[in-house]
Amino acid sequence: MKHLIIILLVSVFGMSAQAQEKSKNAKYSFEVNGNCDQCKKRIEKAAYSVSGVKMAVWDLETHQLNVILNEEKTSVAEVKKAIAKVGHDTDEFKATDEDYTNLHHCCQYERKP
Repeated sequence: MKHLIIILLVSVFGMSAQAQEKSKNAKYSFEVNGNCDQCKKRIEKAAYSVSGVKMAVWDLETHQLNVILNEEKTSVAEVKKAIAKVGHDTDEFKATDEDYTNLHHCCQYERKP
C-alpha cells in the first residue's frame, strides 16, 4: 500500500511539472511594404504558411506585421523570406523583381533601395 501511494504522488508531481513548462512562443513586429487590403491578405497568408506561426496581423497604416511564432519550429527570418517570396519587401529580405512585378498594380508600392 505504501508503494502505491508513493507511485501516485510521483505521478501527480511529474504531470504538474510538465504542465508548467514555458511556451516557446515569441512575439515579433517588423515592417512589411504594401498598400491595400489585398496586400494585407497576401502578407498574412504568407506568414501563416510558415509552420509554427500562431498569429499574424499586418496593419495597413503602420505597415507593421505583428507575429507570434513557436521558436522551436521556425524563426522570424523564415517568415520574412515567405513574405518576400509573395512580392513584399521586409527590412531583411527584398522580393525579387519578378515576384514584385507579379503583384496587382494597386499593390505595387514604392520600393526602397
